[in-house]
Amino acid sequence: MTTKDEDAGCLVYKVPEAGKLLGLTKNASYVAAKRGDLPTIRIGKLIRVPKAALHAMIDGAGAK
Repeated sequence: MTTKDEDAGCLVYKVPEAGKLLGLTKNASYVAAKRGDLPTIRIGKLIRVPKAALHAMIDGAGAK
């Protein structure tokens, strides 16, 4: 299990973590990632959401 200090240095979120920040359920998070509504990267079989891309997307949505 990781601690908050270890997570702070991480550059990516797991899909459900990113979705939770947006108020999505776990399933809705994966659906949004599959549709391309969440910025994702693949590392082998893992799907991750880059923190910088997610926060830029959120910041950009407020500007529209």
